[in-house]
Amino acid sequence: MFLTISTTGTPELPATDLGFLLHKHPEKAQAFSTSYGQAYVLYPEADAGRCTAALLLEVDAVALVRRGKGKGRGGAPDAALAQYVNDRPYAASSLLAVAVSAVFSSAMRGVCNARPERAARPLPLRIEVPALPARGGTDLVQKLFAPLGWTVTAQPVALDAEFPEWGDSRYVSLVLGSETLTLAEALRHLYVLLPVLDDAKHYWVAPDEVDKLLRAGEGWLPAHPEQKLITSRYLSRRWSLTREAMERLELVRLAEADDSDVEEIDNAVEPETETEEKPTPLAVQRRDAIVEALKASGAGRVLDLGCGQGQLVQALLKDTRFTEIVGVDVSMRALTIAARRLKLDRMGERQSSRVQLFQSSLAYTDNRLKGYDAAVLSEVIEHLDLPRLPALEYAVFGAARPRTVVVTTPNVEYNVRWETLPAGHVRHGDHRFEWTRAEFGEWAAKVAGRHGYEVEFVPVGPDDPEVGPPTQMAVFSMSTAEQTTTKEAKAA
Repeated sequence: MFLTISTTGTPELPATDLGFLLHKHPEKAQAFSTSYGQAYVLYPEADAGRCTAALLLEVDAVALVRRGKGKGRGGAPDAALAQYVNDRPYAASSLLAVAVSAVFSSAMRGVCNARPERAARPLPLRIEVPALPARGGTDLVQKLFAPLGWTVTAQPVALDAEFPEWGDSRYVSLVLGSETLTLAEALRHLYVLLPVLDDAKHYWVAPDEVDKLLRAGEGWLPAHPEQKLITSRYLSRRWSLTREAMERLELVRLAEADDSDVEEIDNAVEPETETEEKPTPLAVQRRDAIVEALKASGAGRVLDLGCGQGQLVQALLKDTRFTEIVGVDVSMRALTIAARRLKLDRMGERQSSRVQLFQSSLAYTDNRLKGYDAAVLSEVIEHLDLPRLPALEYAVFGAARPRTVVVTTPNVEYNVRWETLPAGHVRHGDHRFEWTRAEFGEWAAKVAGRHGYEVEFVPVGPDDPEVGPPTQMAVFSMSTAEQTTTKEAKAA
C-alpha cells in the first residue's frame, strides 16, 4: 500500500516544514513495525519549494491471517485460499488507515512543538493514493471528500487495460488537493474515509471504535451530508454501535449550536422601541432568568446539561451560593473551549473546587448526574429529533432526579416578530422543532406527571400580548411527596 503527501513552500515558509509536522526527518528513511507488516516513511523530494512524504506499507499476509483468527474479509474457513490471495497488500484499506494513525499519531493530533504556528495553519496539500477500493465508485469518492474542502480527482482503474470492454474495476486512483485544510485535518479525513470507501475492516469492530470515530471526526463529521453512510460503514454496519454514534453526533451538533455562537437571532436587536437604550440580548436575558430560578429553588449543587462553551457555568460561578457547578456536554471540543473560557488552568484552588466539566451523553443514564439539587436544559431539547426526547426525559427526570429542573426552548409563535427571520423558518438550521406555548405546556405537564414533579411556566424576554415571549421556560419542582419517597428510598 502506498500513499504520498505533498506540499509547496517559499524561502520564508519552506515546504520541508512538512518533516517537522509529520515528526519524520526528510533526510532519513524510517521503518516502523506494525501488527501486520512493516511501514516505511521516506521523502522522494524535499526542498524549500516542494516536499513529498511517502508512506509505504508492506503487509505480511500470513501474519494477517494468523492474528485475525478467521475474522474479517477473506477469513471464512471455507475460503482458505482467499486469506492469502487478495488485494490487501496493494489497495488502501483499514490497514493503511491504522498505519497512518500509528506512524503519524502526533501529526493527527496537530501537535508540533517545533513549528506550532505551521501545524495550526492550512497548507497547500496534495495527497495521492494510487489504488483505493471504492465500493460506490467515483461518485461516492466525490460525495465523501468534496464537502470537506478537497478538490477530488478519482480515476477508475480498468479491470484489464488490454480488454477495455471488460469495464472498470472497483478501484480508483485518487488525488486530493486543498489550500484550506491543516495537515491534522487531512490525516483525520484519511483515517476515517479510507476504510469507509473499502467498506471493510481487517479487525473486529469493538465498542471503543465509536470513540475513535468521534475523535477523528471532530469538527467535520457532525455536519457531513454523508454522515449516516460514513458512520455505518466505519463501524462495519453494526447497528447498535451505529445508533450510538449517530445519537452522540446529534448531541455534538446540539452542543455546537451554543446560544453564544449560533443562536444569532437571540442576540439580534429586539423590534424597534422608542427608547434609545440598547436592549439586552435575549441570550443574556435567558441566563439571568435561569439564575433567578435556581436561586429561588434554593439549589446549591447545579448541573448544566448541554453546557456548550460554558456561559451559564461562568455566570453561576459569580454567585457563591452555588457551591458546586457541573458542566456536562457530549462534545470534547465544546468542553475544551469552556475550560479556556473559565480559565480553569489559572483558577484559584477555592474557586476551582466549585466547578468541574465532564463528557456525557444525555441520551443515556449516567450515575454521575445523580444527587444534585438542580439541572438546567437551556436551549437543548429543540436540537433533538422528537423520537429521542423520551430517552433524554428518562435520563434527567427518571434517573438523575434533581429536585429542580429548568428547561428553556424557543417559542415558535414569537418568530413572526423577528423581521430578519423568513416566514416559516426556525431560528437555527439545527433545530428539529420549535414548539408553541401550548405544545411546550402539554409536553412539560406530561413529563411532570410521569416523574412526580410540579411545573411552572415563566416567560423570558418581552411578553407579547398576542404571541407570548421569545423564550419559554419551564421550572420543574419535585413534589413534596416524591421528595419524601426519594429520601426514604435512599435511607433504606
